Amino acid sequence: MERTQTIDAGEVLASVLTEPSYPAQILTVTARLVELDMFTSVTPWSLDQHVTTAEATILVNSLPEAVHHDASTRARNALPQPYSGTPTEYARQLRTAAKAL
Repeated sequence: MERTQTIDAGEVLASVLTEPSYPAQILTVTARLVELDMFTSVTPWSLDQHVTTAEATILVNSLPEAVHHDASTRARNALPQPYSGTPTEYARQLRTAAKAL
């Protein structure tokens, strides 16, 4: 059977390089959830809930377990410490951390 459609490696590489990594996406979604919960101070418990929700949103079930584990570990290790300032300030710190991943 003959292939009628070729894959352009340059296009694939460009799309991969411009997409944020899974850990960066988790931190970005977590930042948005922290902002939406602006009347609650950022605590380890509330942050864990937000990160868990972000992971469920970003890491769909079709991904291998190793990808889930690696992305979750990298995102959680990049969380800014300590949880200080307003939720808006902490969300800004999360976005900065996401850019570094």
